[in-house]
Amino acid sequence: MHIERSGIPRLLSKREREVFVLLVQNKSTKDIAAQLFISEKTVRNHISNVMQKLHVKGRAQAVVELIRIGEIVIEPLPM
Repeated sequence: MHIERSGIPRLLSKREREVFVLLVQNKSTKDIAAQLFISEKTVRNHISNVMQKLHVKGRAQAVVELIRIGEIVIEPLPM
């Protein structure tokens, strides 16, 4: 568990959050890796680690759960 400056405990590390924020923007593993300057394997490891933390079986389930618990927020599309 990670603590942010606000003192609120967070389930995700900063990097895991960065990966999932890009994932919900429909970025591919390859795109995420390039944007964060990490390997595709590392991106997959972050996703897998989050899925284990949440006890879910897929990326989509992980995203839904992260939104539900307030770990990530979906920004509305501009009009």
